[in-house]
Amino acid sequence: MSLVITNIGELMTQDPRAGADEGVLRDAAVVIEGERISWLGPAASAPAADLSFDAEGRALLPGWVDSHTHLIFAGDRTAEFEARMAGKSYSAGGIAVTTGATRSTPDFDLTRLAMGRVAEAVAQGTTYLETKTGYGLDVENEARSARIASTVVDEVTYLGAHLVPAGTDPDEYTGLVCGPMLDAVRPYVRWADVFCERGAFTEEQSRRVLQACRAAGLGLRVHGNQLGPGAGVRLAVEFGAASVDHVNYLDDDDVAALAGSWSDWDGQGGQGRRGTVATALPACDLSTRQPLAPARLLLDAGVQLALASNCNPGTSYTSSMAFCVTTAVLQMGLSVHEAVRAATYGGALALGRESGSDTDGSRAVGSIAVGHRADLHLLNAPSATHLAYRPGIPLTAAVWRAGVRQA
Repeated sequence: MSLVITNIGELMTQDPRAGADEGVLRDAAVVIEGERISWLGPAASAPAADLSFDAEGRALLPGWVDSHTHLIFAGDRTAEFEARMAGKSYSAGGIAVTTGATRSTPDFDLTRLAMGRVAEAVAQGTTYLETKTGYGLDVENEARSARIASTVVDEVTYLGAHLVPAGTDPDEYTGLVCGPMLDAVRPYVRWADVFCERGAFTEEQSRRVLQACRAAGLGLRVHGNQLGPGAGVRLAVEFGAASVDHVNYLDDDDVAALAGSWSDWDGQGGQGRRGTVATALPACDLSTRQPLAPARLLLDAGVQLALASNCNPGTSYTSSMAFCVTTAVLQMGLSVHEAVRAATYGGALALGRESGSDTDGSRAVGSIAVGHRADLHLLNAPSATHLAYRPGIPLTAAVWRAGVRQA
């Protein structure tokens, strides 16, 4: 079954090969065949299809790619949020509250809660989702979280190295993360992450985790430089991690290291050695009252940037990628095009899903191009500029995920 979406006022492809006019087409059309995009171009030249959808002059974007979330949890941390808004500083310790609630919640209920959060995100235009373990923090519950996550999202990341449980020796727990826990989650995950931060894992402990997970064949990610200067960025680049996330506190060497990791990358053709994406999490920055990540500085230095929601119960309880885009434009110095790119193509880069083919069964997401997965987000507005021009207004008109209408 094929579908042509026609009368698109602004088609923001985010295809790096498009080049001219930042990949934006006017008065355009897109044809979907199954779960893939089979054609795009001027509306007047659109081929016939089995079904037709009139976009009525509205803007069509790639679906949001949310490359950093923590959706497998139970419980509530409203009191912690209220205290922080009253002036108490954020520390990683609040994770333990969620760990207790998550461990005591049955599989069915934990799955139902996660599915509800995914549905909420999809209804707002998110079509590709990563999520992490990290609220189990023992072998049984980390494996359970990974298994549940693998049934509800597109990409699963192992984050046993989220926090050292109270009363546990840090080095012994790091050994558990690198050994039995890693073995237990391995069938369900593609990525591994470590929270390299004060109050969480030291540089040496983080290095052990990254080494073990790399040896197990997992792609790497790092939580780094969130609460102050640290080793997170340096470790991420050293280990060739796909992304380093938070990046609030960076010095010149950190920025240079991230930029250098992309020195062989052809941004237009998408060819060459991929570097480490810097993922900014602006909703979290606002909630924890940390300085916003220096997105403008990173882009100007040649670093590839992603935006993600960091949806979690303690520091960023939102799945609104539109809110992140709006914040990036209004407070972080990005243009609308740059912010949308970071929330779509940038997220795909951070997950290694910016390219793919029918041959390997892994279609690209985060951009609109022939052969890519048909993940599309129609706005109830004539251009993407309205995301920042009308902040806080729900603008999602329709969503297609792998070619299937969701909302």
